[in-house]
This record gives sequence, C-alpha cells and structure tokens, in this order.
Amino acid sequence: MSLSSPTSMCCCLGWSSSTSVQLGFLPARFFRVSSRPTKRFHFKCSSSVPDSGSDPLLVKAARGDPVTRPPAWMMRQAGRYMAVYRKLAEKYPSFRQRSETTDLIVEISLQPWEAFHPDGVIIFSDILTPLPAFGVPFDIEEVRGPVIHSPIRSEAGLKVLHPIDLKKLHFVGESLRILRQEVGGQAAVLGFVGAPWTIGTYIVEGGTTRTYTIIKSMCHTAPNVLRALLSHLTQAISEYIVFQVESGAHCIQIFDSWGGQLPPDMWECWSKPYIEEMVSVVRKRCPGTPIVLYINGNGGLLERMKGTGVECDWNLNWTVDMADGRKRLGSGISIQGNVDPAYLFSPLPALTNEIQRVVRCAGPRGHILNLGHGVLVGTPEEAVAHFFEVARNLNLSTLLEDNAVEEPKLAV
Repeated sequence: MSLSSPTSMCCCLGWSSSTSVQLGFLPARFFRVSSRPTKRFHFKCSSSVPDSGSDPLLVKAARGDPVTRPPAWMMRQAGRYMAVYRKLAEKYPSFRQRSETTDLIVEISLQPWEAFHPDGVIIFSDILTPLPAFGVPFDIEEVRGPVIHSPIRSEAGLKVLHPIDLKKLHFVGESLRILRQEVGGQAAVLGFVGAPWTIGTYIVEGGTTRTYTIIKSMCHTAPNVLRALLSHLTQAISEYIVFQVESGAHCIQIFDSWGGQLPPDMWECWSKPYIEEMVSVVRKRCPGTPIVLYINGNGGLLERMKGTGVECDWNLNWTVDMADGRKRLGSGISIQGNVDPAYLFSPLPALTNEIQRVVRCAGPRGHILNLGHGVLVGTPEEAVAHFFEVARNLNLSTLLEDNAVEEPKLAV
C-alpha cells in the first residue's frame, strides 16, 4: 500500500480528505441521515452447527462444501476505479465521513453489488475505524494519510487504552444489518478487522511507514510494552469481530497486511499468537463463522499460518502459485484468491484464461475466487464486470474434466 492508500486492503482504493479533523468535530450538516428502513434485528452467534443448505454460496465454499462454481468477490471492490464512487467522493470528500456514516457506508458497499453482483459484499470501512473506541484517536491527512499524534511507545502511553466501546461503532453494526437485508440470501456479507500486529504498526509508528523500524526495535527494547499493546488490541478486536457477526456479517476477514514485513520467526512470536487468540475467541462465541486470513506477501509464511486456527480460509497473494499453495496447505483448507490484479488491465481473453487457470489449480472444493491483492487504481470497470461474468459462468465439473484431459498432453 502506498502512503496515499487507505489502511485497509478492502475499503476504497485511495481516499481524499479535504480536512484532517476527526469525524466527531464535523458539523452535523455534513452528515446524511439514513433513509433506508431497517429492522432492529440481532444475529445471535449460534452454538449449533449452521444449516449449510440455506447459506450463501461463498459461505458454503469457505466451509469446503461442494459447489458447482467457486464464488467470487474482490478486495477493494468498492472504490475509486468506479465512476459512481468518484462522483460520491466529490460530494463527500472526507474519507472518514464516507466510512463512518451509515447511509454512505451502505451506499458505497452496494455500488459494486448493484454493478457486478459479486458473491460477497464487504462493508466499506477501514482497519483503523475502531481505534477511537478503545482510546486511540486518529486523523487522516491528505498527504500523510492516517496520523496518530500520540504514538504508544512506553508504559505511560498504555494508560490511554480502555476496553472497546462498541456503542461508538454503531454505524458499523447498523450498516451490516442493512446490508444483510439488502442482499438477502443472494450474497454473503463480509466484515473485516486488522490483525493486532498490523494495527499496532500504526499506533506505534504514528501512521504509515515504509520501514517499521520503531515497532521492530520495540520487540527488543520494550518487549513488555509491545506485548501489552498487542494483548489489548487482541481483546478489543476480538470483541469487534463478535460485534460484526452479531450485526449480520456472514464471514470475517483478518488483514495482517504488514505481517509479511516480519521475518518468519518474528511473525511466529509477534503476530501469530495474537491472531490465534482472536480466532479462539470467535470459534467459541461464533462457531461456524468462516474466518479468512490475509497476509500481504505470505509466500514464506503459509505453513506457519496453518497454526493460527484459521482452518476455513486462506487468502493467497498472487505471488504464490495457486497449485503450489494448495499443495503446501493441503486439500482440507479452503483458499481464497489469487488472480494478479494487473490482469484486469490485460486483454479480456487473457483475463479469462487466468481465471480458469487459477480455478483449475485450486481444485474441486474450498476455493473462493478473488484477486491476490486489492483492485488497483485505474482498473477498467469493464474488466471487473468481465471477471464476475466469467466467474458466474464457470462450471467446476467441466473445467476440471477439461484439465484432466489436457494434463497428459502437457506432460509429454
């Protein structure tokens, strides 16, 4: 991600903010009140095994159930590549306003749904959105991006932290409930969070960074402070995940976007245990909820990722060959990905061939078709439309049979 990108892999591509003030200080006239009727229903986390027959296609594939085709969605499928989004962003230039106002969140989240009908609709939000709810305010500045004016780097800094106040995130819950009503059973509603290490990089570094030198040095100079911070983040984010599921999210994606910046042994120590703890909480309180784990640049971590408890779904970066990823992870784990987003700039026949190749390599079960990264700035909308059209017309049985016939020819 560049400095001009939002922190989340799946919210809009790029943001534009005409103000660096926090959302809470914007005058009320800048906010839109939701005009969508919504019932105040609550999605209880069930302790029983879900009825897979009524689940959306994406949920079935995530659990490894047999499907006729792999479901498809895209990280950052709502964003600046869409003309309708750019028009709305001109009217509401503050990214935090767009991502923290219920009516705008719903409208933006549904833009790709209405245009392309993906099998997953992810809430338009950001991994830093929950920070103020547990004591860490932040701004978004037009040039610098996310800015935390009081980084936490000492024991004294930890004193600002408090248990997460989910009431301050009411717009997330409201948006998920509305999205669940809007898409019905035609698509899965996805929520997401940042992993403790990734969120910790922003809190310690004070914003975005290219080197991560401060937080990496804390692993050695102030390990107890860093562990305390990551433990607090783990508790807060775990509660946030449960909140999203109870508000209507079918699936949750965990973005450890900067986990790949750690050497594998450091990731084992400073990221994996906290992800594992979060997953354990969700498994106990929301059993059956598919959890997706994405680590940017995860090729060297695949085997280590298996120990996090995420048994349902892994998101492969496009730099990992799908066939190799399947072999390394095994057939019992569902995989998401991993078309190179640059293929969306290629001729459409080339995109079609790559989609089919990825699906063949993923095998007959447990695959969600996605990109290996977020949609890139400037991606043609017609290419995105083609991606989903090809996905809808895939037939796994036919595609895999054709592959079986072709394989002996390739081996000669």
